[in-house]
Amino acid sequence: MTAYLVAILTSVGFYVVLALALNLQWGLTGMLNFGLAGFYALGAYASAITTELGGMPFLAGFAMAIVVGTLAGLAVAGLSARLVGDFLAIATLGFAEIVRFLALNEDWLTRGPRGFPIETRPIPEGLSREASAWAYLGLVALLVVVAFVIVERIRTAPMGRVLRAIREDELVPAALGKDVFRFKLKAFALGAALAAAAGSLYAHWVQNISPDHFTTALAIGVWMSLIVGGTGNNRGVLVGATLVMVILEGSRFLTGVVPGLDAERLSALRIALIGVLIIVTVRFRPEGLLPEPRIRLETPAKGA
Repeated sequence: MTAYLVAILTSVGFYVVLALALNLQWGLTGMLNFGLAGFYALGAYASAITTELGGMPFLAGFAMAIVVGTLAGLAVAGLSARLVGDFLAIATLGFAEIVRFLALNEDWLTRGPRGFPIETRPIPEGLSREASAWAYLGLVALLVVVAFVIVERIRTAPMGRVLRAIREDELVPAALGKDVFRFKLKAFALGAALAAAAGSLYAHWVQNISPDHFTTALAIGVWMSLIVGGTGNNRGVLVGATLVMVILEGSRFLTGVVPGLDAERLSALRIALIGVLIIVTVRFRPEGLLPEPRIRLETPAKGA
């Protein structure tokens, strides 16, 4: 049971990093990104190829994942940052499908649907299975802390104020002399780098990756985490991602409680439970469980 809880917490960590990346792109900047799974996959495959085919250590694979994710983020943002709303969403979704399609068909590099086996581990050899699980959870937790500090620092810095202004109406910061396009590039590329970093750790955790691990359903789960937790609030992201993953994983135990509930019905029920959670959240807490903190402007006292 302990091993299962550690595995759930590790999965929560990956979701939190992805949700923080999306919160930077959408929650703060207003850039719709439905292609988050594509950057996650790029990080996973870049790290796997570097370590397994290139014979490099994990840190080299991790660094390569961040570089590839950043460059991909810059490329996607550079081509589509001037798009807004549904057009940007479609462009990013198309990018994710291109990445998945390439991973599925380029067998010589990605092993295609057979799966890419990964032997390199970022933790010392010789540890017991339980100790390895706890050590990996520690690594994922460290990535969560680093990602949270980076995104929270941006949120509270002058850059965060510019990003929120772009989200509300990009004509206003542009009129004040801000380079809106450059700020969008920075936010999108950094979010892509965080997603790729999470993909690297994920690949070396599961030790066998395939295109089925990086479908649109993954991005939908991250979006659910953001909606439930609170768009624009990094602490809300932590709550939302944890709650969504607890429901998704905890509902597995219903097969032994609810009669007639097989694996296929359970899969549908898990998505339905998340749907109900979103409906309830939107109905009673439209800004999420932890809404974005509002900046209060001090008004001068009467007679001052």
